[in-house]
Amino acid sequence: MPRPSQTSQPRLAPGCRWGTHGEQQVVLFPEGMIRVQGTAQNILELCDGQRTVEEIVVTLSGRYGAGDPAKIAEDVSSFLEALQRKRIVDYE
Repeated sequence: MPRPSQTSQPRLAPGCRWGTHGEQQVVLFPEGMIRVQGTAQNILELCDGQRTVEEIVVTLSGRYGAGDPAKIAEDVSSFLEALQRKRIVDYE
């Protein structure tokens, strides 16, 4: 599966949704669930199918001002690619 491009618009895959497990935020998917915290949660919350990867990176760069935008872009792309392989995130 290809990495997302800067113009990809990631979103939760069909069958996936936000939920809670106890007091923790999780993403529920047909095979189970994953806990999301910190930066992972921040990235997934921005994956609404409207924002592009580039817009997500810009938003995160603003939140984490000291971060290198190129490093943030690389981390976001790697994270989304891994979640797409698990069928948790879709993008075109």
